[in-house]
Amino acid sequence: MSKDSHFSGQPVYSQVLKLLDKDKILQISRTTQGSEAYVKRFDGYKHLVVMLFGVLKHFDSLRELEIGMKAEAHKLRHLGLDYIVRRSTLAEADIRRPQEFFANVYSYLLEKYAKFLANSRPPKSYKGRTHEPKDREKLLYMMDSTTITLFDNILKGVGRHPKSGKKKGGMKVHTLMKYHVGVPMVVRLTSAAKHDHYLLKEVHLPQDTTLAMDRAYIDIAQFQRLTEEGVCYVTKMKKNLKYEVLGSVTYVNDKGLVTHIDRKVRFTREELIHEARRVEIFYEDKKPVVLLTNNFDFSVEDVSEIYRLRWAIESLYKQLKQNFPLHFFYGDSVNAIQIQTWVVLIANLLITVLSRSIKRNCAFSQVVAMVRLTLMYYIDFIRFMENPDKTWDNILAKEQQKAPPEPTLFD
Repeated sequence: MSKDSHFSGQPVYSQVLKLLDKDKILQISRTTQGSEAYVKRFDGYKHLVVMLFGVLKHFDSLRELEIGMKAEAHKLRHLGLDYIVRRSTLAEADIRRPQEFFANVYSYLLEKYAKFLANSRPPKSYKGRTHEPKDREKLLYMMDSTTITLFDNILKGVGRHPKSGKKKGGMKVHTLMKYHVGVPMVVRLTSAAKHDHYLLKEVHLPQDTTLAMDRAYIDIAQFQRLTEEGVCYVTKMKKNLKYEVLGSVTYVNDKGLVTHIDRKVRFTREELIHEARRVEIFYEDKKPVVLLTNNFDFSVEDVSEIYRLRWAIESLYKQLKQNFPLHFFYGDSVNAIQIQTWVVLIANLLITVLSRSIKRNCAFSQVVAMVRLTLMYYIDFIRFMENPDKTWDNILAKEQQKAPPEPTLFD
């Protein structure tokens, strides 16, 4: 049997691991306190490789992960592994090795590939039309958080189980994402009970950038701090906010209908004074939207568009939860849960880099699915994704080149 036209001497997973730098990963592991303490063979790099294998194959338990590696035992040397890692060893490592090691690996990979991701972002499409990115989109950040419900009250959660009434555990992933990069730039993992605007107090953005967020982040003191730092914000207005109107302009269309009301407002909190712009936009087929910003130069359309682009971070959370295992965890400790979350973020970043390297329009979910199916196949993954029909076309061409069968006495 002839070889596949996309044949490669290395499995797909080995091609994914080439995006990493083994020596750099080991250096990060050695410099992270406690990461290499009492370690004989299972170092930080091997731990990352095994966890990535489980996440990319979408295994739900350590037992599945161990059996899955045994099934590929003859290919493990391609991955830099010279033995089968037992689930007891992996469970112990998930408890012992600090999650800060994986956080540092993610920071290293982000620094390495951020420029490539920004330059390779495909043009956005809205309502069937493709738009080239505007200058302000390159300076647009968005902030949000998502809650991952846990199976036990491990971290302080919010609410109770609707059937049993027992307290639910939960972890909240606080994220700052740069729109033009498309992956999280800053990540903080806390209990689900932590308020959303926790991250807003910690983050300091470059001057002249724009930050889009939902109304959970409304904090007048932080808004004033952003204004003083030269950062523009756009958020949704809360109904119960008290303010003083300094000026108001109402805009009407040709039909005599109000399109939007643009107001300059002032917030007073004891000695703190913050002036902002309240924009109320009316639609014919849906409820009006009230947005708040400190930018008085943007048009109403610009403010509305910036807030609409905030949906990209919601799509990111949907992408993470649908394509990677965040419903079942390999350990029941806080450290193990946080490690798996970081590995999911690392896998998402690596697959995004792989997806942007394909010179063909492929949905992210399609790339993840094909990586999972072909992870240990000996094919050149990027070449295959760019022309998946090539092998079959070659087979058909060879069939057509064959001579017709010789006639027999009975023909």
